[in-house]
Formats: sequence, structure tokens, C-alpha cells
Amino acid sequence: MNQSLEHVLDKAHEKKPLKEVAELSPAALQGVSDKDAEALKAAFGIKSIRDLATNKFILWAQAINTLAAAEK
Repeated sequence: MNQSLEHVLDKAHEKKPLKEVAELSPAALQGVSDKDAEALKAAFGIKSIRDLATNKFILWAQAINTLAAAEK
């Protein structure tokens, strides 16, 4: 595991391969509770960290933020 991710994942998942981590519930991320993960699933159909990372609303928000930072 990349040490720069040690503060990103719950301890139980720190040594897992990233391909496995991507398929875990978002609750595997530090600061995301099981209740939060259930809310993501109910609202957006997000069941895994991969789903969260590729969610169209997340991607749109990131693009807007990036473009807003470059806007004059």
C-alpha cells in the first residue's frame, strides 16, 4: 500500500491491493460512516469506492470546480 494513502483508508483496509480497495464500500474511507455509505447508495446507487470515483455528479462537480479556478 502506498504510504500516502494511510490516512485515506480505515486501518482494516490499508494493506489490501488497490484493485480490491476500489471495490470496497465507501465506508472503507476514513470519515465515511456506514450510514453515509448507505445514503450514497440510496441517493446515487454508489456501492463501491469505484462507483464514487466515477459517479457522473462527482465528475461534473470536479470539472466545474476546475474550470471555476481557471476562470478570469
